[in-house]
Amino acid sequence: MAGQFSSCVEYGLGLSKRILYGKEAAPATSAMSRSSSRSRPSEQGYYLPEAPMVYAAVSDPEIVDNPDIPSYQPYVYGRCEPPALIPLHMHGVALEIESYLDTAFVTVTGNWRVHCISTGKKCDCRVAVPMGEKGSLLGVEVDVAGSSYRTQLITTEGQPDSRKVAKDAYFLKRHIYTFKVPQVEGGSFISLKIRWSQKLLYHDGKFCLTVPFNFPAYVNPVGNKIMKGEKISFSVNMGAEAEVLCQTTSHPLKVVRRQSGRLSFSYEAQVAAWSSTDFSFSFTVNTKDVYGGVFLQSPTLRDFDDREMFCFYLIPRNSQTWKVFKKEVIFIIDISASMAGDPLENAKSAVLASLSNLNREDTFNIIAFNGEVHVFSSSMELATNEALLKAKNWVSAELIADGGTNMLLPLRQAMKLLAKTAETIPFIFLITDGAVEDERDICNMMKGYLTSGGSICPRISTFGIGLYCNHYFLQMLAQIGRGYYDAAYDGESIDYRVQRLFTRASSVTLANITVDAFEHLDSLELFPSNILDLSSGSPLIISGRYEGSFPPSVKVSGTLADMSNFAIDLKVQRSKDFPLDRVLAKRHIDMRTAHAWLLGSKELEEKVSKMSNLTGVPSEYTSMTLKQTDKGNKALELTRTQEVYKKVIQRTKSESNSQKDIILGSLGVGFGNLAATVENKAPASEEAKPSDVAGVLVKAASTCCTRLLDRICCMCFIRTCTHVNNQCAIFLTQLCAALCCCECLNCCFELFS
Repeated sequence: MAGQFSSCVEYGLGLSKRILYGKEAAPATSAMSRSSSRSRPSEQGYYLPEAPMVYAAVSDPEIVDNPDIPSYQPYVYGRCEPPALIPLHMHGVALEIESYLDTAFVTVTGNWRVHCISTGKKCDCRVAVPMGEKGSLLGVEVDVAGSSYRTQLITTEGQPDSRKVAKDAYFLKRHIYTFKVPQVEGGSFISLKIRWSQKLLYHDGKFCLTVPFNFPAYVNPVGNKIMKGEKISFSVNMGAEAEVLCQTTSHPLKVVRRQSGRLSFSYEAQVAAWSSTDFSFSFTVNTKDVYGGVFLQSPTLRDFDDREMFCFYLIPRNSQTWKVFKKEVIFIIDISASMAGDPLENAKSAVLASLSNLNREDTFNIIAFNGEVHVFSSSMELATNEALLKAKNWVSAELIADGGTNMLLPLRQAMKLLAKTAETIPFIFLITDGAVEDERDICNMMKGYLTSGGSICPRISTFGIGLYCNHYFLQMLAQIGRGYYDAAYDGESIDYRVQRLFTRASSVTLANITVDAFEHLDSLELFPSNILDLSSGSPLIISGRYEGSFPPSVKVSGTLADMSNFAIDLKVQRSKDFPLDRVLAKRHIDMRTAHAWLLGSKELEEKVSKMSNLTGVPSEYTSMTLKQTDKGNKALELTRTQEVYKKVIQRTKSESNSQKDIILGSLGVGFGNLAATVENKAPASEEAKPSDVAGVLVKAASTCCTRLLDRICCMCFIRTCTHVNNQCAIFLTQLCAALCCCECLNCCFELFS
């Protein structure tokens, strides 16, 4: 789908050459270059958006023209199926970011003009929203001439899979969401307000944020008199009393406010061209020791859960004085037939690179599985150069994609290898692209192993590849194993993300953490359900709901790598200007969804659905709609949502043109695809969309005809005629008149015969 989208944009850019801008210069063709890292326009994904973009979806090339200065346009035979996508000119953009702990809330506001469609003609417009790390779309507001649209979440209980219902909205890739705004008139403006949340990364003691904000040159409006206003506002609230220090920034920001634990910036300018780089920012908290705190918040009036909310966070210190625990590492790699090609090669590369970072006193092993189990060594091996070379040769020779998928056997084998540990922390890293039938049995089995394993029991981290694996099973298994979870939906990011997961999970500096206040509460619900270790590669954030009362401060204890005890007192405070419910919403929804899947609990599913509707964060049990309202009026309240949803689904194709509510569908990843795993289908990185072969042929014909007629009938030909001498011009005129007379006589003959 991403490749088809890119081809449609490429064709749309070619079609936009028909537009004449009068005395103004047209955009340079060199401006179509997207990135220095991409060498050929034919590469898949070359024209994928790297910032919020709007495109005119053109099925009929005849309507392409300048709405301000109509010009002679040759007739174009055929139609574009799928529609050509012409990027619209952007006339203003504002980026607003609010960062709290490890979560950032991003709002992009912009104005686009349908500059490529004739006045009085209409076309659909497609909006593409690329999001940052683990981005989740929170809402969209669209204002066009005469009407406006607002997104709303509705419950999908008892309804068919909403991903099958939605045809006008889908993921190009898991970080790029696109949807349609119907029938926008040429020359009108589209105002968009897009909101999403994403995660901050933590690396070398710094929090790092990257927001897609790289606009191609061809969205710059033509004309020197058009003012282009670009605005950025960014705020950090870490909730700590320590000073927040800016490290790097991609744009020239100005400090607006500086307080304890907080920092605000702004930037506003009239620019010659829109931002050509993503917005990036990194910062640290000025402290030499571990710091953290506890936030408390009472439930809102609309909250269905009357328990109090809390968030306990602990950030590793910047210095390198703390030692890291010794490690016993086992990588479990899926080598079923579906992993053939790039997925397996990238996974193998990531595993070998991760093992090369082990210390010489650490031990390791590798287990590969399909229908059978293949073990590198019968015992744990020290991470010496000789052992790592041997492992490299074994991986290259033995890890060949073939067979089915059986996860239970390799997990049991790994637990046997890690049965005896002393003064080390054992780690299991599971990498898979498939779903299996006994996933709940695996979770229950591992829960039994780890409950009886004592304080130093294996930490299980999981990594999912593509859309066919059950990501909620992998999340649940990581929760049970006090580890971490991550995923890659395209082959290119597997290597990097697996190595990042390994660094994050294995760099443990403080283990077996306890919080004394938790023992004195009347009731407690933790997310995740087990307290993780503190790693030098990641902050520790534990949250949940409780009944009872917290003391003014809590004592956090743990074990250091030298087996000595560590304790720190953290201040407890009520969150006043810290939106705890917003920060925790995505985290709680995902973890509750994993529990609902494991238990098969309808009650938990209803809780997730209610929480999703309350907070505006999408879930597996809610669907997003784009509701049309009259401009200037407030959107209707979300009432009778189930009835509205049923009516939208049951409308026939003949009623689709008058439909005011557009189903955008579920924004979740689903619960895996067992049938695709059994068939050993290659990992899917994007949603499947049926292709129309006949439509492609029509488009191809249209392309050939368009190019031919552009050579014969375009303004270039007319300008060429001005250089012809008088005798030749008279001859051409007489010839055309004769041909016209012949055609008129032929028409009369046909009429009166």
